[in-house]
Amino acid sequence: MSEVELRHVATMAAVADEGTFGRAAVRLGYTQSTVSQHIAALEKAVGGSVFDRPGGPKPVRITPLGAVVLSHGRDLLDRTQAMTDAVDRFKAGEGRIDIGTFQSISNVLLPQVVRRLREEHPGCDIRLIEDESDPPPVDKVDLMFFDARVRGDFEHLKLLDDPYLLVAPRGAFPDGPVEVADLHRAPMVAWPPTCDQPRVEQLFASQDVVPRIVFRAAGNEAVLAMVRSGLGSAVLPRLVLDSVADDPALTIHDLHPSPPRREIYLIWQANRTHSPLTHRAIQLATETAATMSTGRAVARLNE
Repeated sequence: MSEVELRHVATMAAVADEGTFGRAAVRLGYTQSTVSQHIAALEKAVGGSVFDRPGGPKPVRITPLGAVVLSHGRDLLDRTQAMTDAVDRFKAGEGRIDIGTFQSISNVLLPQVVRRLREEHPGCDIRLIEDESDPPPVDKVDLMFFDARVRGDFEHLKLLDDPYLLVAPRGAFPDGPVEVADLHRAPMVAWPPTCDQPRVEQLFASQDVVPRIVFRAAGNEAVLAMVRSGLGSAVLPRLVLDSVADDPALTIHDLHPSPPRREIYLIWQANRTHSPLTHRAIQLATETAATMSTGRAVARLNE
């Protein structure tokens, strides 16, 4: 049975469908002698005749052994075709991609990337995993957005710098930059110390500034809601603040001196072959980040 070839099974199925070797040959684009050779090779492999051949114009009849071979053979042909179709869809970008992300990327950059992927590949399966653990589980996904470099055998593609800004209830500070010293004893809303908050608080400590933290929340929307309510100001990355730039209840200010900028990376396992869908996602993330950076630069020049 190990000598059974898929092409011989396909020829048998064509003969069974068409009724004669001649019509099967026309359907397959073979000569009639080639069809006869295929059936002979199949019969040798299975150890018996698969067709009774009455001769003349009469159609061939499948034997009991042939019925068994054809039943399993059609299943094999169907599965082979399904595999071929799946491979073709994979090569066309219709596969699955798992992307690790975090809040501000999920809300600002990723929607544009996902939209374009879905427009180009409607059948693709995109799964987002929001994980802000440190270090992040890069080995569990195809791509991971993260705001720092990660130790290990990983590739890093820097997408953009993300500066920290002060967001405040309107009227809390005059227009323009705010001195960090002005935040001493000022009421502030903040992330928990386990998030990126230590970067901000290190800046405060270096300037001998002790803000009065009145509320902490891990969710960006919760922090912004508290600022909007007048509870206090907050120092947040620009990606977080892009969605509220036109909010009439809030003002956004540069800080002087400013905390070190976050560096946003796209990370994946080194020496890993990308699927076409993953490769396209990297391209789209790079293009989207570049467009965002250019838009910010133009906006700064126009201020």
